[in-house]
Amino acid sequence: MTDLLQTPLHPIYEKFGAKTIDFGGWDLPVQFAGIKAEHETVRTDVGVFDVSHMGEIHVTGKESTAYLEKMLTNNISNIKDGRAQYNIMCYEDGGAVDDLVVYKRNDEDYLLVVNAANIEKDFNWLKEHVSEDVKVENVSGEYGQLAVQGPNAEKLVQTLTEADLSAIPFFGFVEEKVVGVDAIISRSGYTGEDGFEIYMPAQDAIQVFLAIVEAGAKPIGLGARDTLRFEANLALYGQELSKDITPLEAGVNFAVKLKKEPDFIGKAALIAQKEAGVPRKLVGVELLDRGIPRHDYLVYAGDKEIGKITSGTQSPTLGKNLGLALIESEYAELGRELEVLVRNKKLKAVVVETPFYKRAK
Repeated sequence: MTDLLQTPLHPIYEKFGAKTIDFGGWDLPVQFAGIKAEHETVRTDVGVFDVSHMGEIHVTGKESTAYLEKMLTNNISNIKDGRAQYNIMCYEDGGAVDDLVVYKRNDEDYLLVVNAANIEKDFNWLKEHVSEDVKVENVSGEYGQLAVQGPNAEKLVQTLTEADLSAIPFFGFVEEKVVGVDAIISRSGYTGEDGFEIYMPAQDAIQVFLAIVEAGAKPIGLGARDTLRFEANLALYGQELSKDITPLEAGVNFAVKLKKEPDFIGKAALIAQKEAGVPRKLVGVELLDRGIPRHDYLVYAGDKEIGKITSGTQSPTLGKNLGLALIESEYAELGRELEVLVRNKKLKAVVVETPFYKRAK
């Protein structure tokens, strides 16, 4: 068995009762107190996640903006200094290399935050297309990353920094100290709640984590991270989005600017797909019969197989058995009755609105 990768916080997992699993080659906590309790904590109070397994790629140089315009689907030129932007990186055929967040310090300095399982693939793809006056570095090992999420996140983090957190807009960031440690504090997250993602030198991650817990945040594992992002309809690479699922099929059209100049890799394929009619659509489904829709379960309209569940669970917040399904577009209208094959039995389901959960502003 290969040795699993570990984040800088791994040495203190046991102290907090973490139950760890192999997550894409990383030894990470799936839960501490229990998935449902942790889910509830983030929806009602504040929790802290170790997301140091995520990758960071530094892009610098005079041509950085033009280079990223070519590599990514969103309007990089529109990002202001001190702001972040959600993006897709595509292959020529429109399939997704990855989804990622771009942090802009200035026109010549960007930090890309990518999915842990895709770090090497993304870095190689970026290097393969690098232009002059651009430097691309994989700096993943240099960073620890913590996500502090929940309605009380701002109040808690404000006790640990002199930065005015109330002045940071959604997808904005500042570079400031947190408990004396140099950090990037970003108002962002993957839970559907308000909160912050904090980046710091890897060697300081334990100090910052312990301070956040001491201030009142509960440690949260990957199990609740998945149920939280699912309820908020936030795509998971490898399930809602992949090399075989385009961003148009995944419903993240807001991050795909087909009219932008210059062209980005995959633009022609995506324009062709849109003009021909996007063949599949990601929809929400609720099971009416008793059963839980899980990843890769088949979806039917009558006798016809029309797609698959990409993610599914019993929603801790809503108490309903819900799924995201990638199905043929003609069956995607709200209220459409379908069936999901659960353990060799077809169960009644209906197409419902997403996101399943939206926090009150």
